[in-house]
Amino acid sequence: MPPSDPPPAESDGNHAAAIPMDEDGPAVATSSSPADEDTVMVEASEAQGAVGAASPSAKPPSPKTAEEDDIGVEIKQESKGDVKLEELFDDMDSDDDEFITSNNPANGQEPAAEGPNKDAAFELLRIYYQSFFPWRYMFQWLNHSPVPTNDFKHREFSLWLHNDAVMRYQSYKTSDLFRRDVLRLMPRRIEIGPVYTADPRDRKTFRNSTAFQPLAKELCFDIDLTEYDDVRTCCSGTKICHKCWKFTTMAIKVLDAALREDFGFHHILWVFSGRRGIHAWVCDKKARSLSDNQRKAITSYFDIMSGGKQGGKRVNLRRPLHPHLARSIDILKSHFQHDVLETQDPWQAPDKAEVLLQQIPDTELREALRKKWDASPGRSSAAKWADIDTLAQTQASSSLDPRDLRDAKQDVLLELTYPRLDAAVSQKLNHLLKSPFVVHPGTGQVCVPIDHRDLEAFDPFAVPTLQGLIAEMDAWAEKHGSEAAGSQDVKHLQDWEKTSLKPYIEYFRSFVTTLMKDERDVGIKREREEDGEVPIKVESLDF
Repeated sequence: MPPSDPPPAESDGNHAAAIPMDEDGPAVATSSSPADEDTVMVEASEAQGAVGAASPSAKPPSPKTAEEDDIGVEIKQESKGDVKLEELFDDMDSDDDEFITSNNPANGQEPAAEGPNKDAAFELLRIYYQSFFPWRYMFQWLNHSPVPTNDFKHREFSLWLHNDAVMRYQSYKTSDLFRRDVLRLMPRRIEIGPVYTADPRDRKTFRNSTAFQPLAKELCFDIDLTEYDDVRTCCSGTKICHKCWKFTTMAIKVLDAALREDFGFHHILWVFSGRRGIHAWVCDKKARSLSDNQRKAITSYFDIMSGGKQGGKRVNLRRPLHPHLARSIDILKSHFQHDVLETQDPWQAPDKAEVLLQQIPDTELREALRKKWDASPGRSSAAKWADIDTLAQTQASSSLDPRDLRDAKQDVLLELTYPRLDAAVSQKLNHLLKSPFVVHPGTGQVCVPIDHRDLEAFDPFAVPTLQGLIAEMDAWAEKHGSEAAGSQDVKHLQDWEKTSLKPYIEYFRSFVTTLMKDERDVGIKREREEDGEVPIKVESLDF
């Protein structure tokens, strides 16, 4: 099991310790803040003023209402003149510390646009939140009912502002209040946390008590293609292409099958992260109620890797294989042949071929393969993989055990194709994860749901973008303007229905409707049982 996370940095209410960030989230918390950064805790009204300074179109901050009282945010004091785009908009996942900042490297991006370009970016984001973001279905998804419940009212939201401030422990009694706050603050990122035992805004009331605790949250999984950099040869780092995107397809197939068949979950929402990965939200009530220990156990169920990423055998499974792994091999073997051996060609280089040789369990066969490959430089990975069986069948080794060779080949297949999870995202109730349907500012793409029933049809490069949606809406208005004026049906179309975002929101709506129906049916059944009603058993009527 991975070591437990260090405790959150303590704050005296005026100064908060900075949590250093790597590209995908917080690094291990240190005992003190970095020397070159000073993080200051300020009240929400000050943070909103800073937002207004960044966005000329924003109104001056209004006096705090009772609902806005006692909001803490952190402002990172810039020591450099220019603000890098990635420092403002990098794709990071916050951890469970209350106060966080972004100090990520620029990743080669250009500095953030100033003047009219920056104003235009803010205006595009405002239009998106006003016209395209599915507020109603997001509320129903998190609330599990059309009527507001504590599932929504006690839910934590985190808003990442454009002045590098992060507002945690935000909560809203209704969807309208949530929408109003987002339109007022215009966050560059929205993250979703757990449902607490009390309103997150009142957390200081329970600071020295166990009364304020995370109560429920979807079981989440995060898969990032950077974890496959030792396998994929087409791209590395933040870059992706259609070839390496296949690794996410493999991961979804394996995880989705196991979550449904082995754990009995039904409501699993897969979401494109907006750049190079995918998130899973397991929304069943029994999944939301899992404790940290139970989440760690499920994460361990999917952990088959051992050892480091560089060199050495990382998968060494016991036999007979667990049914989940046997099923996974059946799912992955066709992808291994086509998407790995033929497309990625991972062992074409001699040093990479040596890594494969070290996983062959028989010394004589290993030497025979090395001799053959040295005599044929440039031999493809698919050919080298076929050579293993060919030489084994020609009795190149007198001591070869066919079962050992089969097991070794299965381990290799799983090492190159099996899902690689960010375990920290799955193991804790109070971990936050980026919300579906936000716009990834680095790519401009919307974080849309993925239909697990038609994975091959999903194209990460065809996902709607912020600018593209605005253009589509303008084109629709130009084409259907006169029709909209005379037809009630056309006039009442929502803006997202006029764009390429429509199928994604419709899929999400269908997912939410099914989830709410199941929640209602379970609730009615539970109420009847609590009231002492005896279920009526209907016998089969056979004549």
